Amino acid sequence: MDNFLTQIQGVPLNHYIIFCSIIFAIGVTGVLIRRNVIIIMMSIELMLNSVNLLLAAFSAYRGDASGQVFVFFIMALAAAEVAVGLAIIIMVYRNTRSVDIESLSKLRW
Repeated sequence: MDNFLTQIQGVPLNHYIIFCSIIFAIGVTGVLIRRNVIIIMMSIELMLNSVNLLLAAFSAYRGDASGQVFVFFIMALAAAEVAVGLAIIIMVYRNTRSVDIESLSKLRW
């Protein structure tokens, strides 16, 4: 375990921050630009995973497990979000035969 921590701490923390920022920016771009609900859900997952990676990196650099506990809870939240989101997408597809965001305006009163 000590060897693993020295390997992780061998990579500068700035590299983790830049990498996670790029992944998060790709996720935000996917949410804002795309119209397909499935791709929007994948972009949200990408943003959550970038935050998880950054929390794990900070946790390894500090040497405590609090960041890893947060990662566990975020992963549980992401799993619940995917389950509920896919159920909603399936119901929308059954009613409209499309997973496009514009078709969701038909569901209004």
